[in-house]
Amino acid sequence: MPKDQGAGYAVDEEEKMPLCNGREESPLGSVTESGDGKAGHRQEIVWRNVILMTLLHIGAVYSLCLIPKAHLFTLIWAYVCFLMTALGVTAGAHRLWSHRSYKAKLPLRIFLAAANSMAFQNDIFEWCRDHRVHHKYSETDADPHNARRGFFFSHIGWLFIRKHRDVIEKGRKLDFSDLLYDPVVQFQRKYYKTSVVLMCFVIPTLVPWYVWGENLWNSYFLASILRYTISLNVSWLVNSAAHMYGNRPYDKYISPRQNAFVTLGAIGEGFHNYHHTFPFDYSASELGLKFNPTTWFIDFMFWLGLVTDRRHAPQEMIQARKERTGDGSA
Repeated sequence: MPKDQGAGYAVDEEEKMPLCNGREESPLGSVTESGDGKAGHRQEIVWRNVILMTLLHIGAVYSLCLIPKAHLFTLIWAYVCFLMTALGVTAGAHRLWSHRSYKAKLPLRIFLAAANSMAFQNDIFEWCRDHRVHHKYSETDADPHNARRGFFFSHIGWLFIRKHRDVIEKGRKLDFSDLLYDPVVQFQRKYYKTSVVLMCFVIPTLVPWYVWGENLWNSYFLASILRYTISLNVSWLVNSAAHMYGNRPYDKYISPRQNAFVTLGAIGEGFHNYHHTFPFDYSASELGLKFNPTTWFIDFMFWLGLVTDRRHAPQEMIQARKERTGDGSA
């Protein structure tokens, strides 16, 4: 699921500036190289994130052992929560708030904000800040999850160290006024911790226990821990796998690729070469009979009258771009 996304973590006071998600300082660190090969600044390891993510993934592995013991409805509920989690990122933070590729009426915006809290990948404002910087400075030191630094870094490693200074400095130049003046975004930001506790952990855990009598242990580990861990990794694959593996039919000169595996997991976010070529397109892919549940959701909301002004690249523009810069694979 596409940000190109990140996980939730605390904000460091030093990094509360117009762009970046904060990370706690650590006395340990590593020296990185800048794009020109020269030694860069010291990026300190955030041991708190390392430990928490390690424990989360251990919990997810343990959760797999509980699947045979769980009620079928609990597994179905966990998947429903996964879909809602995904939409909070793909249809919400990504296509609506980061790229403004369509407009949504208040009821849908509230739903997507709640779903985004269930995703627990930082609040909408922080998520969009990093994502806009990622598009503006893709595959440079100013890209929060620069894929040129390897699969591990772009997948999860970028959360284990403090941001490169270029992310902060160049990010200050971008405009986030639309997010600052969006009441739904600001409300979610103000009450983010509370909303995460409720949406990501409490509600997913209590529904199976209260409605069909699942025990709280199974409910917590399957509908909360396992679902959350899978959703994080699916989102991170957009940053890693979709920037490394696949074809480039629209622009062979950029890193993002078309990746069918990521498309399946991230409910339509794997058409990444298209998305980086036409980032304003609400579908994040060419329209047609393609697997893109996020687009189906937005189209259904349009049918209900909750979505307006869907932006899409004209077919003539798409075809011309394929012929000019594509790799000839489509």
